[in-house]
Amino acid sequence: MYKLSDFDKSSKHLYKFGKILSTVICIIILFFIVFNVTLIIESYINSNELPSFLGIKSFVIVSESMEPTIMTNDVIFIVNTSKENLEVGDIISFRTGDYINTHRIIRIEEQNGEEVYITKGDNNSNEDRTPVKFQDIEGKYLFRLPKLGKITEMLKSRVTLVILLIFLVIIAYYEVRISKRKLKRKEERFEYNKNLIKKIKDNNNNK
Repeated sequence: MYKLSDFDKSSKHLYKFGKILSTVICIIILFFIVFNVTLIIESYINSNELPSFLGIKSFVIVSESMEPTIMTNDVIFIVNTSKENLEVGDIISFRTGDYINTHRIIRIEEQNGEEVYITKGDNNSNEDRTPVKFQDIEGKYLFRLPKLGKITEMLKSRVTLVILLIFLVIIAYYEVRISKRKLKRKEERFEYNKNLIKKIKDNNNNK
């Protein structure tokens, strides 16, 4: 047979779990909102540069040149770097005309008094024809999220941003309502206990 206290404990645990879950969801949504807004603002300010968030940039891989290290439709994250932090074996993302390639440094040479990087895709037979200059490097490879390209592109859209904002407002609204209900119940319990104590005192005084 179940006791009322068991149900109270279960409801409290359920409420705590719901509270934690809603908080985590809110934090994730808020992160994506801040991330998207930052990228949108940066894309307007510097339309010729890849937008970044705290120095970190991300984009979707669309070619097979780095397989199996980096697969098509993977989302990769790169970070701004310096010449001192670049060495043979590093994977870098760099501009080639209107495109951004992500290949591995296989040699570092000096040409016409300038240091350049010879690159090659892990899945390519030949090295890249054009040496990479430091000013063309977008960043150094950090990590990847396998096969999340379509989801990431969707999260970066303005429509998704609006949906996330609406969802965040709905969660906040329900959290406020739940808090108000809890406060009201506490006030009602306080008044009930106060009246009960008063009745007990009155009964004792009348005896």
